Amino acid sequence: MKYASIIPLIGGETIAMQQVFGKRPEYLLSYEAFSANDRHLVEYYNKEVPYYVLDNRSNNQFPNVDVVNTVCPCAGLSSLSPTSNGDSLTNDWMVNTAGYVLESLSPRVFWGENAPRLASKMGEPVVNKLKRIANDNGYTLSIFKTKSILHGLSQVRDRTFYFFWKGNKVPLFRYIKREHEKIEETIRSVKRDPSDPMNVLTNKRVPSENPYYKYVLQEIEGGITHQEFVHLIDKTTNPMHYIEEKKVSYLDVAKWMKQKGYEKESIRCEVVHKKLLEGGNIMRKLVEIPKGHIGAFVGHFPTQLTHPDEDRFLTIREALSIMKLPKDFMLQGGVRNVNHICQNVPVTTAYDMAWHVQEHLLGNLETIETPFLIQDNKSQSYEYEKQSLQLDTFMV
Repeated sequence: MKYASIIPLIGGETIAMQQVFGKRPEYLLSYEAFSANDRHLVEYYNKEVPYYVLDNRSNNQFPNVDVVNTVCPCAGLSSLSPTSNGDSLTNDWMVNTAGYVLESLSPRVFWGENAPRLASKMGEPVVNKLKRIANDNGYTLSIFKTKSILHGLSQVRDRTFYFFWKGNKVPLFRYIKREHEKIEETIRSVKRDPSDPMNVLTNKRVPSENPYYKYVLQEIEGGITHQEFVHLIDKTTNPMHYIEEKKVSYLDVAKWMKQKGYEKESIRCEVVHKKLLEGGNIMRKLVEIPKGHIGAFVGHFPTQLTHPDEDRFLTIREALSIMKLPKDFMLQGGVRNVNHICQNVPVTTAYDMAWHVQEHLLGNLETIETPFLIQDNKSQSYEYEKQSLQLDTFMV
C-alpha cells in the first residue's frame, strides 16, 4: 500500500502512517502558508521524500496512492479560538483539500484530524460541505470522536477524525480504551543527552521562583521543595488553582507578595480577589506541576510544565516526547518554534486511526452501507444516515 500526506505540519500523523504501513510516504503536498510548519517533517526525512508546494505548480499530476492523510488547520472550529464558528474561512482549508484530493488524487481513503466541534451543531456547515464533496466524487464520509487519554496518552484532549471512503460503505472502527501512561513517567523516560540539540530548556526560569508557586511552597506547605510538592499532590495543578482549592484568600496572598517585594503581583492578587468575588473569570496561565495526566498540551504548557523531579521546566526533547514524536526528531528553529509541537496529532492517537485504515483496506472491518456515519469512541456508540437521510442510532 502506498500513501501520501497533504498539509502534514510537524508530522505526527504522517509518522503514525509510516509506523503502520512500514514505509515512508511517496510524497508530501502542502501550501506556502504551511511551509514553516512542514519543514520539521521535511528535514526529518532528510529531504528524501518529495515535497511539493501546490501554490507553485501548474502541473499537479502525482503518482497514485491508496491513502492520503492531512492535518488541516482547525482554528475555525476550535474551542481554543475565541472567533471559531462553522462559517470561518479557516475551515476552507479542510473543504478545499478534500475537494482537491478526491478529485485529483482519488485515493481509496482520505483522512485527517480536526477540532471536536466538527461533530457538533457548530460543525454542521462544514460537514454538509464535506458530505457533498464525498457524494460528488463517489465517496462516503465518517467521523470518529475520541480523546487521546483513551489511546494511552497522558493528555485529556478530545480529538475528532474525518474519513472519506471510496465506494458506498463505511467501516466500523473497534473501540479503544488503553491504560494511559502517567505524565510524570512520560517526562522521566527522556534521558538528557548533552549531545542532543533538543536538550535545551523551553523556559530557563526556575519554577519555584515564581511568586505564586513560592507562596504555595513556603506559606501553605511550610517550606517544602518542588520535588516534595509533586509527591504531595494527586493531580496536575498550578499554584493559583492550589491556592483556591485550599480556600486561601487572595487578599492574604497579596499581603505576602507585598512583604516579599512583589509589588505587581500584590496588586494583581487584589484584582483577582475582586474579580472572583464578582463571579468573573481570571487567567491562570503559569507554572504547571505534572501528576497523573494533563489537559491539552497547547498554549502555555510547553513552556510552563515542570519536570516532576527537578526544579526546572521541560526540554524540547521532553516536550516532543509528550506528543510521542520519535527520539531522533528535531524541532527546526529550536525554542522559537516550540508551539509547532502543539499543532499536531500525537503519534500514538494517529497510529490507531492509521491502523484502522489499513485494516479496512485489507477487508478486516465490518462495514455499513451509508453515505455518512459518526462513531464515538468515548460512549462506544455510532449513528448513521440511511439513503433516505433518516438517522438511526445504534448502541454498541
